[in-house]
Amino acid sequence: MKRLLSASFLILFAASFIFLHDGCARPQNKTVKNVILLIPDGTSLASVSTARWFQHYLNPDATRLNIDPYLCGTILTFCSNAPIGDSAPTTSCYMTGYPSRAGYVSTYPVADPANDILPMDSLKAYQPLITLLEAARIAQHKSTGLVFTCEFPHATPADCSAHSYRRDRYGWIAPQIVHNQIDVVIGGGVSLLNDENKRFLQNEGYGLFLNDINGFRNYSGDKMWALFADKDMAYDIDRNPEQEPSLAEMTKIAIDKLSRNKNGFFLMVEGSKIDWAAHANDARAIISDVLAFDKACGEAFRFAESDGETLVVVVPDHGNSGISIGSNKCPGYSTLTKDQLFGNVAKFKTSVDALIRVLHDTPPDGLRQTVLELTGIALTDEEYQLLLQTADYHLSALSDEERMKGSKLTKEVAKILDKYTCFGFTTTGHTGEEVFLAVYDPRPGGRMTGFHTNVELNHYIRNAMGLEKQFESLTGEYFAKHTDVFKNYTFTVDTLSDNPVLTVKNKETTLEIHPNTNIAKCNGKELKLNSVVVYVDKNNTFYLPKSMEKLLMR
Repeated sequence: MKRLLSASFLILFAASFIFLHDGCARPQNKTVKNVILLIPDGTSLASVSTARWFQHYLNPDATRLNIDPYLCGTILTFCSNAPIGDSAPTTSCYMTGYPSRAGYVSTYPVADPANDILPMDSLKAYQPLITLLEAARIAQHKSTGLVFTCEFPHATPADCSAHSYRRDRYGWIAPQIVHNQIDVVIGGGVSLLNDENKRFLQNEGYGLFLNDINGFRNYSGDKMWALFADKDMAYDIDRNPEQEPSLAEMTKIAIDKLSRNKNGFFLMVEGSKIDWAAHANDARAIISDVLAFDKACGEAFRFAESDGETLVVVVPDHGNSGISIGSNKCPGYSTLTKDQLFGNVAKFKTSVDALIRVLHDTPPDGLRQTVLELTGIALTDEEYQLLLQTADYHLSALSDEERMKGSKLTKEVAKILDKYTCFGFTTTGHTGEEVFLAVYDPRPGGRMTGFHTNVELNHYIRNAMGLEKQFESLTGEYFAKHTDVFKNYTFTVDTLSDNPVLTVKNKETTLEIHPNTNIAKCNGKELKLNSVVVYVDKNNTFYLPKSMEKLLMR
């Protein structure tokens, strides 16, 4: 029975590679000039419903979201060997057309035959895979951009512009993003841009703005990096508009700059912290960031409709938290009023994260008043004692023996706030349901509709861009193994340091190649490559452009 089910499942998913079937737009000769892909990270459909209802609760005239007219289907996302997705491989699949493992950033997975949802080729393990963003720049000379609210080497922006089998290796990922010649990068992560990366960007003619909102807003150049906050930016409910721009403003400025290129552009916009709020079971932060993301979608749709040559795709990478409107805490589901469902959460003035920062600096005798002012909740004696007993509330007068070992203020406060809402959460992790799809496609009859897989969504976008025929070959052209490219030459790989060096020699020519940049040295002279070089320590292999062999033929 298990084998029969597995075979049926493979047949179902194999269909995702066949682009001509009901509910999916047929390939057309006409292509789009621009693509804007908007990803609300970790956004279950229930999160969208909650935000829509909350908006209506505050303003009865606001019955719709910007995405609503364009909702047209659902997308099934998954890791290569697991039905529930991780942010790294799920957006990687949108970018590359291949599912991958948890933690992998636009990199072919190690095969897991017993569990792989689609058959994976074991010989391709760790192969960097060309992304839609890279293909747009390299093959079509389009401008490219990234907008997000997390730190820039985080999973989703990295999926578009870097390659690694470990999403946490920022030391590999950050320089790849810097050196991948992206025209506009706006988001978080000031502390992760080192001096070498700053010099590179400035030497390449970028406007570089770090925690400089006025410089960001007033810069008239085409190429820009603008980063805010040491790592991730604030939840929208906590955002100081004098220090950090909204996601909508960042999106609008990015579109303005990228659209100056006559060849068009590819832009990815991520509502990064919806996912973080869902992990924290923080309903108020989920709501605020979904609404902030929807405003960014509004900017994209308005541009696309006036432009007439722009494809806009809105799709989460996976669900998160199992949030629901209604729970066992609130019996009488069909008699609950709007006030009962949304009245308490409307009183929350901050995210749980921001509330915790305030409480950590609040003396015990001020806890009740602070919580009341910021949430509208009058703490019970039991709830108050619970906060005093947390292990990390350092202002508590209780001894270590009187506290709950391992407990944290964040977890306990989140539980207290959750008690006063009628929302349910099943987990603090990702979930495996399909995610919503919203599309504006200017081509008559071109819009994707119905149920599809993440693989098929990639094929839809690459086809709309006119990349279908050449997309696969770009991986082999720009991420070839050094052992194949330089098989006729003498080469060595020095792995003694954290930054391996590939040295290739031929008569009077010596190439020196470092990973994670687009810079190589030929007889000591720096040369700029058209893509980044990736090194994988698992197989001691550099992946680089095939054309580098020509440097040895001089």
